[in-house]
Amino acid sequence: MTPTRPRYQGSRRKLVLAFDVGTTYSGISYSILDPGQVPEIKSVTRYPAHEHISGASKIPTIIYYDRRGTARAIGAEAMREGIYEIAEEEAWIKAEWFKLHLRANGNASQNVTDNIPPLPLNKTVIEVISDLLRYLQKCASSYIQDTHANGADLWSSVKKEIHYVLSHPNGWEGREQSQMRRAAVLAGLIKDTEAGHSRLSFVTEGEASLHFSIHNGLPSSAMEDGEGIVVVDAGGGTIDLSAYKRGRGADKKFSEISVPQCHFHGSIFVTINARQFLERYLAESQFLDDLDHIIECFDKTTKLKFQNINGTQYIKFGSTRDNDPACNIRFGQLKLAGSDVAPFFQPSVDCIVKAVMEQKTLAHEPVSHVVLVGGFASSDWLFAKVHEALTPHGLNVLRPENHLSKAVSDGAISFHLDHHVTTRVSKFAYGTFSRIAYDPKNPEHQKRKSTLAVSASGEKRVVGIFHTILPKSTPVSEVKEFRRVNHQRSDKKSTFKRLTTTLVCYRGAKTDTAKMWRDVEPEYETVLLFGLTELKAQIAWKENHKD
Repeated sequence: MTPTRPRYQGSRRKLVLAFDVGTTYSGISYSILDPGQVPEIKSVTRYPAHEHISGASKIPTIIYYDRRGTARAIGAEAMREGIYEIAEEEAWIKAEWFKLHLRANGNASQNVTDNIPPLPLNKTVIEVISDLLRYLQKCASSYIQDTHANGADLWSSVKKEIHYVLSHPNGWEGREQSQMRRAAVLAGLIKDTEAGHSRLSFVTEGEASLHFSIHNGLPSSAMEDGEGIVVVDAGGGTIDLSAYKRGRGADKKFSEISVPQCHFHGSIFVTINARQFLERYLAESQFLDDLDHIIECFDKTTKLKFQNINGTQYIKFGSTRDNDPACNIRFGQLKLAGSDVAPFFQPSVDCIVKAVMEQKTLAHEPVSHVVLVGGFASSDWLFAKVHEALTPHGLNVLRPENHLSKAVSDGAISFHLDHHVTTRVSKFAYGTFSRIAYDPKNPEHQKRKSTLAVSASGEKRVVGIFHTILPKSTPVSEVKEFRRVNHQRSDKKSTFKRLTTTLVCYRGAKTDTAKMWRDVEPEYETVLLFGLTELKAQIAWKENHKD
């Protein structure tokens, strides 16, 4: 049973906008909150030049820049008829797949670096994303004013206090969120102040997809019986996996039951595999020079429709005069065997199957359902192969019937309105390096004898033991605090006027960090913690017996 949404309790009208900046397509969802009314989630379905592309609620994540670095065509406008010729004549630069330039350093791979187009000269990824956000804001404004009664007055009444929700891959952390926030400031969405920052929220694509699924076809057994589910958001650039279970309490909120995952095996990697194959296949053909256009045609048709390894696949790219029998090109169509096309998808299929099984193994609760959402999940071949591989393991694999491409943007609005998830699992271990009483018989202490220091009380102490505050894979509710008592001694009161604590993040494979030490030649990363979907760092102390 789909949960009902309560009436909006605010005293004045408010607008919530969610921008899904995808690797290949981007979309907008929104909700107008009227006092006393039940909020509804709506999508922007009309954009400039939108009639020239397929897909009712998204536009291509493409920007053309001129030689001065000014954005000249964005989204569907960058795909309209004749734009390619204009871009060639005026030496415009095409920016696409640029979201992947913002990827987390820990997830960077040579495969990604080698296969994504470079950013336009003298443009940072923050500047490019800000141009897209500014455009999406303009599209949202026009759509709301054009489609709602008294739209101009409505927009005028809410535009200065819009709350924005930006979604991002599960693998992104504070660094990437900070860059997205800077892009939002640069785009003019919010001001670079504490009040401005409070009008921007982040949500992972995995959690947004869960919220979408709750209102769009999640099985009743997962909703009512509390069975574990893995949500797979198969997008253009990444495959994001999150595992959840619904609680049995009065509020029946969802809890994360495993560490989320993010993998670079989205639909663009099918395109990359196809390009690599066709580069070899057409190496001796005159049509090798048309490879970019052939790949574009593959993306629009063959990749979307492929579902039979035994059938013949066609890529229509030219006219009836285009022929090369040696390469199976006749009348402007390139013929491929299904057995040639299936391997383009296989790395993504293998990635999803392996990751789901890892989620099933590592989850704190039994998992029985797998829900596929996202634009890539629309591929019948991908769904069929994942279903075929996971069903024997007792998993019910399904996908919502409609609007898969809206999962993240609609889910981001639902995240803001409904707040279904209240417990998440820590990806890493967090703690501090401390001093401990010196034990000359302890080998670890002996290694660090050079770090010995004498405290104000005269005690010898060795530096470098890692004291865990938040262990890896720990369920963390939004109101739960993790604390560790620290002691500092000094013979001067002035020392305590200002105290600093360095917070350390352990990203390794070990789960037991209780007896870990800093390397004698340390290499480690200091991080800021972020709360809710952003961890936050705080220092707490007692004053007059109060926190």
